[in-house]
This record gives sequence, structure tokens and C-alpha cells, in this order.
Amino acid sequence: MTPLSARSALRTVAITACLPYITLKTAWLAGSHVGIPDGSVLLDHRALMAVANGGSVLMDGAVVVLALLLTRPWGLRVPAWLLALPMWTATGLLMLIMTGYPLQLLVLALGGDGGGAGTAGRPVLHEWVSAVVYGGFILQGLSLGALFALYARDRWGHLWRGTLGELPDSPTAPALRAGAVAAALLALVPGTMHLLWAAGSTAGLSADRAAGRDSGFHVLEAVYVLWTAVAAAGVLLLAFRRSALPLRVPLAAAWGGSGVMACWGGWLSAASLTSADDAAQQPTAAMVLTYAVQMLVGTLMVTLGAYFLAERAAGTRGTPA
Repeated sequence: MTPLSARSALRTVAITACLPYITLKTAWLAGSHVGIPDGSVLLDHRALMAVANGGSVLMDGAVVVLALLLTRPWGLRVPAWLLALPMWTATGLLMLIMTGYPLQLLVLALGGDGGGAGTAGRPVLHEWVSAVVYGGFILQGLSLGALFALYARDRWGHLWRGTLGELPDSPTAPALRAGAVAAALLALVPGTMHLLWAAGSTAGLSADRAAGRDSGFHVLEAVYVLWTAVAAAGVLLLAFRRSALPLRVPLAAAWGGSGVMACWGGWLSAASLTSADDAAQQPTAAMVLTYAVQMLVGTLMVTLGAYFLAERAAGTRGTPA
């Protein structure tokens, strides 16, 4: 298979993988209850769910645009920030699912409890919906990630050649180190809370959330801890540069980890702002603080990475890619 045909195949997979999710969300917008059991909490706030479904259709539609952008000649002329921002967002949202969902299935297969209970013990969706939706997300992540890796290598590959130890001295290195240390320390806030929740603690959880925990909940909290550690390690390695690791390794860690932190912190923060009918369902101050700090720290980390790459680009300008 030629490189061109491989990219075309990956593009087809990425776009096709969007169809089940977009179809399902569109059906819900049209009033269908397919996949939603009677009594689901999703039926309690129809206006809010319509807005959420419309937004998620647009987000998955953006994957189609990205797949085209990464494989068409005009995509190479798109400003870097206009591509990087949605791609970073897609990476963050998809990476958690790509790592968390298979682990949840593995733990369930090994005897974990699947609960599946939603608010007040009511099921949220039929089980087949998760398999279809998350399976599609995983295919989107794999294909879109491969396309972005090929695109980034062609356009910006010269920025991550060599190892950390080979990086030249920089007058802004002290500022980058201070920012990286601050981000890593702040990351202890969400990292600690997710670790406590993964280990079984209910400290800071709402009554409803604590009652609805199952093995999937604990796995997901552990995955949050993992990505928080990956992000912190990535920015610290970039800042202190005392390693023989290839430069692309900490860059990838900072990119993916910060995306998971910021995008899911933002998503959970937005969800916590929605009104709840029962006080037991309302997020606690600890949950709101955890999600907000997670979002801010992830944003700080990607900003540090962007600054590093901008400085790197300025220093290598004129070097052939």
C-alpha cells in the first residue's frame, strides 16, 4: 500500500467511524428514544439534552473536517493554530476513552461489577449504545491520530528531531522551568482527588455519585491519575532537558496528557453547572474545584508546550523539514 492510499484508507475509517454516533444523536434530536431505557435521567431534561446532543453532533462532525484537512493538499496551508487547537481537543477527548473503555471491559471480564446504574439507580442507556459509541470513538482516535502523526511529521518534523539533551541553551529556560514546576504542583490537586476516588474513597463525592460507583468508575478515575502523571512528566522533561529521550516522547506526553486534563476537566466542569433536581445529585464543592483546577492545569501545560515549540521553530527557521 502506497503512503497516499494508506492515508485515504485511514481517512475513510475516521469518517465512517463517526456515522453511528452522529446517526444516534440525530435520532435523539428528532425525538427518538432508541437506546434510551424508560426512566432514564436523559429524559428528565429534554431541552438541556437537545442542546448537548446538538453540540456533540457538531464536535463529531469536526472529526470529519479534520480527516479531510489532514489528507488534502489545502490542509497544508491551514494556519498551525487553526489545526492544532481542534486536534488537541480531539486528542484529549478521545484518548481517555481509548485507554479507559478497554480497561473497563477487561476489569468487567475479570469479575468486576458493571453496575451501570445512573442517577438514583436508574439506567442511563442500553448497554449496546456504549459498545457502538465508544467503539466508534476508538476507531476515530486510532485513524485520526495516525493521520495527524503523518501530517505533523511532514509539516513540523524538524521541530522534534534529536534528544532532550541536545537542545540548545535558551534565555527563557528559567521561565519555562518555573511554569512547568507550578503546573506539576497544581496537578497534585486533581491527581490526588482522582487517586482517592480510584482507591475507593468517597471524600468529596456527591451522595449520588458515591452510591453509583462500580468497577468502571474506579478504572476511569485511575486513568485520570495516569494521564495527569503523563502530562506532568512531559512538561517537566521539556523544561529541564536532562535526559537522552527523543524529543518527540515528552512532546507527545505533554500533548496527550494536557489534552485529557483540560478537555475532560472542561467537560466535567460544564456538566457540574447544570441544575439537578435532587440535592444528592448536585456536585460538591470538591468535585467542582477538582474539575476546574484540572482544566486550568491542562491549559497551562499545553501553553507551555506551545511556547516551547514556538521558540524551537524560531531557532530552527530555515532548516529543511
